[in-house]
Amino acid sequence: MKNFMLVLAFIAGTVIAMGQTAEELRTAKAAKKDSIAAIQGRVNAIQAKLDAMPGWRKGAFGTIGVNIANFNNWYAQGVPNNSSGNIGVSVNAYANLKQDNYFWRNSANINLQWVKLDNEDDPTDSDEFRQATDVFNISSLYGRNLSKTFAASALGEYRTTILSNFNDPGYLDLGVGGTWTPLDNLVVVIHPLNYNFVFSSGDNIFNSSLGAKIVADYTRQLGAINFKSNLSLFQSYESGDLSNWTWTNSFAYTLWKMIGVGFDFGLRNSKQEALNYTVNTLGETDATFDTVDNELQSYWRLGLSYAF
Repeated sequence: MKNFMLVLAFIAGTVIAMGQTAEELRTAKAAKKDSIAAIQGRVNAIQAKLDAMPGWRKGAFGTIGVNIANFNNWYAQGVPNNSSGNIGVSVNAYANLKQDNYFWRNSANINLQWVKLDNEDDPTDSDEFRQATDVFNISSLYGRNLSKTFAASALGEYRTTILSNFNDPGYLDLGVGGTWTPLDNLVVVIHPLNYNFVFSSGDNIFNSSLGAKIVADYTRQLGAINFKSNLSLFQSYESGDLSNWTWTNSFAYTLWKMIGVGFDFGLRNSKQEALNYTVNTLGETDATFDTVDNELQSYWRLGLSYAF
């Protein structure tokens, strides 16, 4: 009986000691978290001071998506013998100069994708990758500060495709006006005097015109997250049929070193492009701006990301 009581006392003491140890560990963990939060606060304060200093700010991040498959005698599907693939890449890069009296912001966005689906039982089916997504956009914004958050500015923006039909069409916007920068990461451009040059061959669907240009860009790195959102809108003074807008978004979350998960999506509206596709690709030659079905354009991509 005496030995039994000693065993019970030992077990009870061990449980109490373990409970105390666990509580001490929780207390120590909470203290460490508080210390880390305090250190991160000081780091963020230092980074804010660095961001406010004059000089260049450069960076780039992108997303890579790859999916390749091969099926042999997979009878459950309609094409039992096939090889398929999807390869996509997007890159967002910027180089921004900030000075006391002026700024110069430069950015580039490239989004390319190739796909294939080869029916190996059909000798006429192509086994080549073909272009699916093709976006190329560069811009340069110069501003002379009139106040802490407003500047007189000039913008040049060029957009086209590079895998096929380079500069056909191509869009070049040149304009002047004002730029509002309420935050270091947010830029809003309002240019009431802007000319939209449109380069194209062989038809009168695409026309250049005078209008207003509005651009809103937000680029931010927050810990392991990089993201960029850009809205570019041109409103033609000549006709709404010549107006267009594009909204692109890129997100990248770093999981290990510089590698992580990336997601891109974009929306675009252009009646000129819709009419060109209807007439020259679908062959509906009697289509006009009044009859064309101008559906919203969109794309998205999910894949691995790499931050430079």
